[in-house]
Amino acid sequence: MKQEYILAQKNGRTIPLEDRIFGISNRAKAAIAKYGRDKVVNGTIGALMDDEGKLVVLESVDEVFHSLTAADYAEYAPIGGLAGFRGAVLKAAFGNHEPEGFKEAVATPGGTGSLRNTISNYSSPGDRVLTSDWHWAPYNTIAGEIGRSIDTFRLFDDNRKFNADSFAEKVKELLQKQDSLVIILNTPAHNPTGYSLTLADWDQVISVLTEEAKCGKPAVLLIDAAYIDFAGDEDEYREFFPKLSALPENVLPIVAYSLSKTYTLYGARCGAMICVAKTQEIADEFKRVCEYSSRGSWSNSAKVGQTILTKIYEDPQLLRKVDEERAGYREMLLARGRAFSRAADEAGLEIVPFDAGFFVSVPCDDPDAVSRKLEEENIFLVPLKLGLRVSVASVPEAQCEKLPAVIKKAME
Repeated sequence: MKQEYILAQKNGRTIPLEDRIFGISNRAKAAIAKYGRDKVVNGTIGALMDDEGKLVVLESVDEVFHSLTAADYAEYAPIGGLAGFRGAVLKAAFGNHEPEGFKEAVATPGGTGSLRNTISNYSSPGDRVLTSDWHWAPYNTIAGEIGRSIDTFRLFDDNRKFNADSFAEKVKELLQKQDSLVIILNTPAHNPTGYSLTLADWDQVISVLTEEAKCGKPAVLLIDAAYIDFAGDEDEYREFFPKLSALPENVLPIVAYSLSKTYTLYGARCGAMICVAKTQEIADEFKRVCEYSSRGSWSNSAKVGQTILTKIYEDPQLLRKVDEERAGYREMLLARGRAFSRAADEAGLEIVPFDAGFFVSVPCDDPDAVSRKLEEENIFLVPLKLGLRVSVASVPEAQCEKLPAVIKKAME
């Protein structure tokens, strides 16, 4: 029998021959090249595209990019990030709702770096990291690469509301089995469902963690906020942040903030992880261990995105310009999501509770089979464990209005 690997080591991992999402996306691109863009629906892309299928890049941000000197992007940045960036990213992440506590920010290569560093430093090899059953599949890869795995709670109850009971049950179970726990909540505009935790949902999360923290074991609540500025009103969707200050000392909130979506800097790979600690000692420890992990994985993060954000926050007029330009594209995205939701209701297609963001999800029993059926009609969606993910970020509003009926037919 042919061995599975030639020189590489499996190390307990399941490594596919091709990344699933990029594989489907490549087939979509091939179909576009063959049949034309108007004959193909590519609902796989996790980046905002205009109605012509071109990547949306904020012109105001691009202007800053082109104004940089070589030193602005070519020199090494400090491991933890430029001082100006670390101050600017606190303002960018929290806006008018900065929580009380001792805060530190460490630069990372996108939100993915924040996830990797958090799991590495706040869990142990063999631990299970908790997130929702509907979740971004690469969480499994990130955890698995460093000897952890993902466990899940049910995101929604039978009334299609946040399932606080399932969340509480899983938190309790894992804290009984492990010496610590990392929890990942992707909100607002959750990938892949588009759900946003409400303020009432957050009260339940805080209540559960406060109760379970009485066991004395440490826990980390990682908020993956990659889509926060495409969820709706930028002020309203940050109102939950002050609630984090109510958590006990042994529960550390960390915010994973990314410049990829908010500033359309996908390729610059820039983000930050931000802690909200009860003591200066815990915040100092956070900075020290996360910079150490950075040094041992990617060394220091790219400087260009850090410089751009710093310059934007040094110029109030420029910041207003960026915010206003983003607001126009956000409205385009929200209109697509609303159009898909309305059409789903009309077609009798069940979707997961959707609020905003890049994605809508459709529950189904055999996502792979439905996905293959849709590909026969040149409709490319991402099959997940529990259903199909549709990127309204990459599908024009007119197609969003037609898709639900076609999906419904393929499921039947």
